[in-house]
Amino acid sequence: MRRAFSFVARCGTRPTPATDPAMTSLKPDSPRAAKVFPSPNHGERKGGRRPDMLILHYTGMPDSGDALQRLCNPAAEVSAHYFVFEDGRVLQLVPEERRAWHAGAGAWADEGDINSCSIGIEIANAGHMGGLPPYPAVQIDAVIGLAADIVSRWAIAPARVLGHSDVAPARKEDPGELFPWHALHAAGIGHWVPPAPISGGRFFAQGDQGPPVEAYQAMLAMYGYVLDVSGTFTPETAAVTRAFQRHFRPERVDGVADASTITTLRDLIASRD
Repeated sequence: MRRAFSFVARCGTRPTPATDPAMTSLKPDSPRAAKVFPSPNHGERKGGRRPDMLILHYTGMPDSGDALQRLCNPAAEVSAHYFVFEDGRVLQLVPEERRAWHAGAGAWADEGDINSCSIGIEIANAGHMGGLPPYPAVQIDAVIGLAADIVSRWAIAPARVLGHSDVAPARKEDPGELFPWHALHAAGIGHWVPPAPISGGRFFAQGDQGPPVEAYQAMLAMYGYVLDVSGTFTPETAAVTRAFQRHFRPERVDGVADASTITTLRDLIASRD
């Protein structure tokens, strides 16, 4: 299916290091990537899955070079298909046909193995631990170009372009509330609606119980978030709410289901194809 970029064909199941000229001369799957910088951290997509999700991450490390080396270190056991530097340069680390190790334990809708059904992009950014610096415009332009190419070639539905925190809300915060999902949507990538304004009114928070809480949890599950629809606003529900807010209502990320959060969620469900 693919072009020359195949670690398996060249090297069996264990690729050679990134310094091997035979590996670095391979052609990337996406024309948006400048070159291949191969990571050995990948495997077969389970069950013969094809990628139908795109997951965006930040590296969460202060130095982009250190982050890139970690993604290519066999001892780290992490990787991604693509890496985007702050200046917009793009490298491919893992062939798209292979299962990169970027999402870890996570779930979305009926998917329990996110790595087998997704392509992962790591975006160089120090993240929350580094003060959550803004993403440079040139970097976002590169992410948009790369994502547009990927979703077009693999026919990835807009609602399956997600952040790491969407599929692992209890563990992850990336790519964070400063990531401009609206800019991707304006370029035809991902699902998004203008967030409802923050105002007063009724809200649900941790410890609340009852049918309205159950209905809110059911809406989150309907959209794709994985949580227990119990009618009790649990710590899990708060974590999922924060993940939703980071992606779709980033003005306030507090894990409280206020009217703005609930209305934005309702509008997303209503507008989804």
